[in-house]
Amino acid sequence: MPTGTRLSVVVVTRERPYAPEYGAYSKLLLQRAVRDAARAGWEVDVVEAAAEGEHGVLRRTDASDALVVLGGEDIAPEYYGAARGYAREGLHLEHADEAQLALVRRAVERSTPLVGICRGHQIINVALGGTLVQDLGDDSSHRHESVPVHRVMSDHDVELRAGSVLAARLGRRVATRSAHHQAVDRLGSGLRIAATAADGVIEAVEHERLPIVGVQWHPEDVRAAEGQFVSILSSVARATALAA
Repeated sequence: MPTGTRLSVVVVTRERPYAPEYGAYSKLLLQRAVRDAARAGWEVDVVEAAAEGEHGVLRRTDASDALVVLGGEDIAPEYYGAARGYAREGLHLEHADEAQLALVRRAVERSTPLVGICRGHQIINVALGGTLVQDLGDDSSHRHESVPVHRVMSDHDVELRAGSVLAARLGRRVATRSAHHQAVDRLGSGLRIAATAADGVIEAVEHERLPIVGVQWHPEDVRAAEGQFVSILSSVARATALAA
């Protein structure tokens, strides 16, 4: 059961007229996350970072018992000290970046339970001073390229580190669904690696002392293992309860 009742699910945006197929698929991911969290007993509020901005996001989530930051567009590279013009660079929504980065930093200050998924996982790392691999290259197995959006997800296993919060909940090996061309590079302050893929890509991070977890894959995907998203959310809530 949740340690609290209010969960804020923070997305970049709900509307993507510039990418309608991607926008429609993103809505499916959001709907599944909200559905599964509600079934697990959470009162869910969806917050749009691009629309609300930093002030609005912080205000809307001020009383939240836990946070989830979902996937979306690439983080603008200036936030992690890199340059634009990299391979497969997409649209940047800096207004959303600033809001989500501020949200993570406040979660650190308050010890608020937080789960980051895909972009959200990378947001956690960047917010704490880490960097990103800007493009995994043409041979990457982490996303299918040049296919319809509903086929972009790649299926692969990840190895979870012994002693991690995630391993205690999911086991040492887990099947995942992912669709990313970037990845965590240098770790942010206070973070440790919790999972890796066979090619060495960092697939999950955890904070060393706080209830903050990021996963690079999509446990909320419509074809992900049933209950995986709630298991990850519950692992963070449980870690909070044990530390209380």
